[in-house]
Amino acid sequence: MTACSLISLPPLTATRPLLLVAAAVLIDDRNRVLLAQRPEGKSMAGLWEFPGGKVDAGEVPEHALTRELREELGIETSAGCLQPLTFVSHAYEDFHLLMPLFACRVWQGTPHPCEGQQLAWAAKSEWKTYPMPPADERILPILFELV
Repeated sequence: MTACSLISLPPLTATRPLLLVAAAVLIDDRNRVLLAQRPEGKSMAGLWEFPGGKVDAGEVPEHALTRELREELGIETSAGCLQPLTFVSHAYEDFHLLMPLFACRVWQGTPHPCEGQQLAWAAKSEWKTYPMPPADERILPILFELV
């Protein structure tokens, strides 16, 4: 059983909007996961995260994620290749993040940084060496059981 910590959540108010972001754990044939470094000029620049992005109005998370993977990494996948894994609900100072996370082992193309970000394929033993936003860090214990 995994240990948990008691987290006190501040109330969600109009000053703290809910942000829906879909993310992927891309897993290669060596069981490494792909991490992307947030580029300069974005919030939390320099931190490493799982690729993905905002779900637009009228989109479902799977379609948003396939779009984001195409735009950010130049790869193609489909909703059928995305396995629901978990989700994270995390209160940041300016917004509350709700992030469904999907595992993906099948895609076409080679991931490359289309938006100037750095990419890294990281083995399980290396994951904790990549500084991450708090929401992404919360995913690591679940991944340790998967990969």
